[in-house]
Amino acid sequence: MRTKERRLIVAFYTTHDAMAFEDYCLSRGAAGRLIPLPREISAGCGLAWSAPPGDMAALTALLAGAGIAPQHIKEMEI
Repeated sequence: MRTKERRLIVAFYTTHDAMAFEDYCLSRGAAGRLIPLPREISAGCGLAWSAPPGDMAALTALLAGAGIAPQHIKEMEI
């Protein structure tokens, strides 16, 4: 069984936003990846960005740079 780890989770309003953010992050070498939305979070889209914990400032800057407003940002164990 896989052990849970602490991650920053960004939920999006739309699938388009999630995929655009993934492209933006990958083009800049940012750590993280798209994952299915954890069931503990209720959001409009079924995808979320998972990033290392403690990078809230960098993650917020990436969102601003991409021009994407997140629906939720939460640190949790997944």
